[in-house]
Amino acid sequence: MKYCIKKGKIIDPAGDYVGIGDIVIEDGKIAAVGEEIPAEGCEILSAEGKLVFPGLIDLHTHLREPGREDEETIATGTKAALKGGFTAVACMANTQPVADNGVVISYILDKARKEALTKVYPLGAITKGLKGEELAEMGDMAAAGAYGFSDDGNTLMNASVLRLAMEYASMFQRPLLLHQEDINLAGNGVMHEGYWSTVLGLPGIPDIAEAAIIARDLTIAEFTGSPIHCCHVSTKKGVELIRAAKARGVRVTAEATPHHLTLTDALLEGFDTVFRVSPPLRSDEDVEALRRGLQDGTIDAIATDHAPHSLEEKHREFSLAPNGMIGLETALAVVWTELVQTGVLTPEQLVEKMSVNPARILKVDGGRLRPGDPADVVIFNPDKAWTVREEDLVSKSKNSPFIGRKLNGRVESVWVDGILKYCNENFT
Repeated sequence: MKYCIKKGKIIDPAGDYVGIGDIVIEDGKIAAVGEEIPAEGCEILSAEGKLVFPGLIDLHTHLREPGREDEETIATGTKAALKGGFTAVACMANTQPVADNGVVISYILDKARKEALTKVYPLGAITKGLKGEELAEMGDMAAAGAYGFSDDGNTLMNASVLRLAMEYASMFQRPLLLHQEDINLAGNGVMHEGYWSTVLGLPGIPDIAEAAIIARDLTIAEFTGSPIHCCHVSTKKGVELIRAAKARGVRVTAEATPHHLTLTDALLEGFDTVFRVSPPLRSDEDVEALRRGLQDGTIDAIATDHAPHSLEEKHREFSLAPNGMIGLETALAVVWTELVQTGVLTPEQLVEKMSVNPARILKVDGGRLRPGDPADVVIFNPDKAWTVREEDLVSKSKNSPFIGRKLNGRVESVWVDGILKYCNENFT
């Protein structure tokens, strides 16, 4: 099918054309982009009054398959991603069994080819069983198709093993995505250590638990010359350390999540376990620092950390409930509502943080709309207001902190490799 998207406002900071214009999609590729393009033989879609930009790429998704298909599957997770404007997701290795070998990586890729609605980029575990003791077979996983390595959710506390992991990941030219939390400083904490943890009587996790590991990882990365990526940065101290490291030439990139950019620990006042997440929601001061980090480039990407959990698991005493919240379906609208419409980010910066830079970090195609590029395209209505409702979520799990929240901006259509995969009028 040949498509022509007409008269949309093209937001393509890594491309050659921006402004009101047309895009032609043919044979899975961007065929032409310009102010006014002849549309002979095309199915024409009007994007007048709407934004058109490259498909979003999520650096940090938990698809749960294999092993916890009761929470999410590759099919349901990528369906949620597509609805949120994502054309590709990088899935974490904390599956059951752990994705710490080529067999599991191959299984995920094969399953994705058959059932995924978006592109799926599996990340292999850094260490065997996510135990932090012995390197997993990184070469085997790279050969099988792993796009990077992460023990996310588990800090690699052994600095010697981390050094080896950095050197091996560099050999295979794959990014190393690191969870940043000193488990000893975090202890049995379940929320941010501060005013609200004192008021609520819940054990806290101090911001230095994140900062101490970021400082260590940056030091080792500087010594080895290896690139690292800091997952879900949540603290002012973390942002300051990464900013200083970048200034002296350390090869580091970093992400923040929509929830850490917009929610604070004050929301835990009602002991609602939907707000329990790792790293924990932080203070207003930390949120403001993360936003400044987005603006000045310290924080390269916005990633969802989509972490599905069953209602049975979440509906428990706060200290017993698992960490995590879903975010694929709401991320774009949350960022648009809370960060773009408030002037924290421009639309161009949003696309950079959610498409251009993730493609660069993962070393994959995407993030721009030049002729010859894969036709991963989103039409987004910035004026469409909607309310997040549990019954409308297509993710298998419903643990969203934004249920009941009114948001602005909604995805209307999504193409993946030139195939129209999503239209909000008939997507169920």
